[in-house]
Parts: sequence; C-alpha cells; structure tokens
Amino acid sequence: MAVVDLIMPKMGESIMEATILKWVKQPGDAVKMDETILEIATDKVDSEVPSTAAGVIESVLFNVNDVVPVGTVIAKIRTEGSNGAAETKPVASVVAEKPAASVVTAAPVVEAPVLVETARPAAISNGARFYSPLVLNIATSEGISMSELEQIAGSGNEGRVTKKDILEYVAAKKNGGSYTPAAPKAVATETPKPAATVVAAATTPSTPVSIASSGNVEIIEMDRMRKLIAKHMVDSKHTSPHVTSFTEADVTNLVLWREKVKKSFEKRENEKITFTPLFVEAIVKCIKKFPLMNSSIDGERILVKKDINIGMATALPSGNLIVPVIKNADQLNLLGLTKQVNNLANAARNNKLKPDDTTGGTFTLTNVGTFGSLMGTPIINQPQVAILAVGAIKKRPMVVETEQGDSIAIRHMMYLSMSYDHRIIDGSLGASFLTAVAKELEAFDPNREI
Repeated sequence: MAVVDLIMPKMGESIMEATILKWVKQPGDAVKMDETILEIATDKVDSEVPSTAAGVIESVLFNVNDVVPVGTVIAKIRTEGSNGAAETKPVASVVAEKPAASVVTAAPVVEAPVLVETARPAAISNGARFYSPLVLNIATSEGISMSELEQIAGSGNEGRVTKKDILEYVAAKKNGGSYTPAAPKAVATETPKPAATVVAAATTPSTPVSIASSGNVEIIEMDRMRKLIAKHMVDSKHTSPHVTSFTEADVTNLVLWREKVKKSFEKRENEKITFTPLFVEAIVKCIKKFPLMNSSIDGERILVKKDINIGMATALPSGNLIVPVIKNADQLNLLGLTKQVNNLANAARNNKLKPDDTTGGTFTLTNVGTFGSLMGTPIINQPQVAILAVGAIKKRPMVVETEQGDSIAIRHMMYLSMSYDHRIIDGSLGASFLTAVAKELEAFDPNREI
C-alpha cells in the first residue's frame, strides 16, 4: 500500500491560507480520483478540494473552522500499491469549482480583508512559534508589535495564532475589553514558551453603540460573506479619503445600436450583448489616456498597473455582491468582452467562480442602474484607487444643438458617478477621466459593424 498526502492547494497569488468549512469524507471512507474530500473558504471564494488519488481516507489532520496555510498536508489517503511497504507521496491538489457553497467577495467592491497592497511578509517562526504571512500583515496594519503578538494565545494547530485569533484580539483591544482566545486544537506537542510580558501602549477604547433589540424585532445573524463585505467597506473608508464626482451622458446612439443588433448578434455569436461590455470598452480606452486611474498605493509610492483588469460588481441570488475580474480587458474586442462578461456573471450567479476569477482587479465598474438607481456613491475596492458607477438609462427631454438651431428632443440619458482615492487622484484628474468616459459613450458610432 501507499499513503498519499493531500495538500492545501494554492488558490491565487494573494491567498496564503484557507478555512476548512466541511469534511465531505471522513477517515475510513472510500474516495475516487477527483472526488470532493472537503470544502474550504478563502476571503474571496469557497471551493472544493478534490482527491488526488483513489483509495481510503486514512486520516484528516485538521478540524472544521481551522485556518490552514497553503501547501500544508491536510489529509492522508491510503491507496492500493504493488509493494507492501507504505510510502508517503505528497501530491499537490487542484481546487475544483464549487457548485453549491456561497461565494465570498467584496461588494461594489470586494476583496477581503482590506490591506493596502504592500509586499506581503514571509511566514516566520519565532522560536517554537509560527506566524503566517496573513497574521503578520494584519499585525503590521494594526500596529501590533512582535512582543505583543507573542502574548496572543493561538487556537490553531500547535498553538499557532490564526487570522480569527488576531482579529478578535484587535476588536477586543479597540473596544477596551478583554481577549479570550478559542480553545486550541489538541495536539501532542510542546507548549511554546511565552516571552516576557510587555505592556501594550494605551489606546483610547471606542464605545460600541448598543441597540435595543426588544419589541417586534427580527434578529438575523450575518453570514460569513456579509461579515467580509461589512469589514471590507469599513476598512476601505478608513484607508482612502473618498471623493465622488458626477456627470451625465447622452447614450442614445449606444442604446439604439444595441437595440438594432442584439438579435443578429445573439444569433451569430450565441451570446447576448448587454450594456456592460460597452461600458467596459469605454473605460479601458479612457484608462489608456489617464493611466494613474489604474494604480494603487504602496506606502508613499504609487504603483501604476500596466495590466488593465476590470472588476464588475455582480449581484448574487443571496443578495450579496461579488466582483469577478475581466483580465487584460484592453486586449479583448467587443465580442471577447461580451463573452467574458457573460461567463463571469453566469459563474457568479451559479456559485461556480474560481478563486482566480476574483483576483487582480485594477479598476471596478458597478451598475447601480440594474436595480433602478439613477446614481450612487460607490466605495472603492481596495487596493484600487477608483470605482465607477453607471445609473439607470432614462428617456428625458433634452436641448439638442443642430445646424438649424437648438431644439428639444427625447434622449436616452444616464448618470455616471465615480469615487476615487483623494490621496493621489485630485478632483481635476477624477473629473477629467469621468468626463472622458461620458464623451466616449456619447461618441458611440451608431453605424458600427458587429
């Protein structure tokens, strides 16, 4: 017989760990190649981990809700081998698409815990204690020193501090309360020797607002995705000074062209053409004119992204939002953009997005007009510096300039609003970019060939 290691798979360049949601298979259960063994969650999506071999589950090494670093052995599979000696063969697993679990994101803006994009610290081991890159990143962003970090009792494997531990510690510290860690997972290892006690710098505790829940009130617990969205929104507001600019565009030519070609387009390409790829096309053209809109901040440095990856906020059946990303949107023609938009939207609504589908965005588009809103003030999707919202298209009487003079005509009008990070995007640049997008939409060629 042979024993094969099942490894926590890599799920995107920025994802360093995942939480175990459910073990589908238990020790002693038979498993086929590529059959789902467990369900995991990251800050972006939920996924299934398939088996890398056929055999019997010999052991599982972590419990539900454990946070496990990428590359860690999470289970062992006993397979039938030609030789009698058991041998251990680590095999990297591949994340399968998740058809049933909820998808994690960030809303009109979502990419979980919002930390300004900086070089991610490597995992370190301080004596007998291990700290993951995510824990170190959170500690750095919250001003927690290594001495203070050593005082946090970990609930993870071998007493490790997990993301949950450090976030609970930060919340307790901000609220002036005491921190009580979760019971650590029982592992027969030597208890790490605590370092000398260090008195943390005094902070001014914030007083949480208490809301009475008496009377005719229904109490609904937030699901995990909504908690991530809530944190992402608050962190984005704390990170970036938001400014929102508004303009309007006469999109009559665009509306009439789509109405004219949509049936023939669908018949020829087997794809429905919506307004979204047309909006993305206009945004991409303007980003090339104003490259600073496609950037992020790293401390006191500005990182101008050469790749143009457009995130599009998409509504889920649960009511939450997720932001799948159209990679290299500037390299796609209208048909390519249409296929990408449709594929990502369908995958999001059917909970089939892959982890990589929600990473790497450099600019975000959200269509609040889908829900009937005329305009909105969207929150920036960190670590991006801008997000553009398009409102509902409405017919309105407008003054139209003609060779014969001004006249009143019925036009299809749409409001555009864009929130941007005032640390690097000034009002002149923000307004200029937004105006350029509006003019690009207004200048749409009504005789364009498909």
